[in-house]
Amino acid sequence: MSETVERPIRVLIVDDHAHARQGVRQLLRRDAMFEVIGEASSGEQALELTAEWMPDMILMDINMPQMDGLETTRRVKERYPYVKIVMLTVSDDIMHLFEALKRGAQGYLLKNLDPSAWHEYLRAIAMDEAPMSRELAHRILTEFKHGEQRSPSRPSPLTAREQEILEWVARGKSNRELAEQLSISENTVKNHLKNIMQKLHLENRVQLTRYAYEQGWV
Repeated sequence: MSETVERPIRVLIVDDHAHARQGVRQLLRRDAMFEVIGEASSGEQALELTAEWMPDMILMDINMPQMDGLETTRRVKERYPYVKIVMLTVSDDIMHLFEALKRGAQGYLLKNLDPSAWHEYLRAIAMDEAPMSRELAHRILTEFKHGEQRSPSRPSPLTAREQEILEWVARGKSNRELAEQLSISENTVKNHLKNIMQKLHLENRVQLTRYAYEQGWV
């Protein structure tokens, strides 16, 4: 990615295994965009360090004793909604990943992925442009359809262009794919998404997907 940030993204690593934390720290050292500011070995410690250090991003292991990563994520987002949380897991169980996103996580990474994939994905999360996988988007829509009645369609505050962009985001399109499809720049796509989220008072692509479904646009 060509974009840069004014300062490194300050990251807190949360995992109950010391070797896992060390591995993540070493991986992040390869990218100057990220600065590891601390490590936590439990959910309780993660809450304490988040309050103390106010990280920009937390890399959170799902499976931890006592307070697991899902509950820790819920509590962190409840108190510090600005923090971006990426779940770390060895399993691609869609239910775990879906539950993590419902608790407020911005994304997820498999621990066995290639380091270059980590860097690319975390940079995208940091720049608010990580696309949702098409599989996950479909799973989310299925869950909402199964669990809830669709809300009556309300007048939308969005422009026709914003509605079009939202529909494609809900189908898993990345910013780059949207820019190419609509013949506009990625920065224009980002600005549209910022406007959409502000108008709808939403925070991430998961919430945007739900809104698009409720409106009957997908």
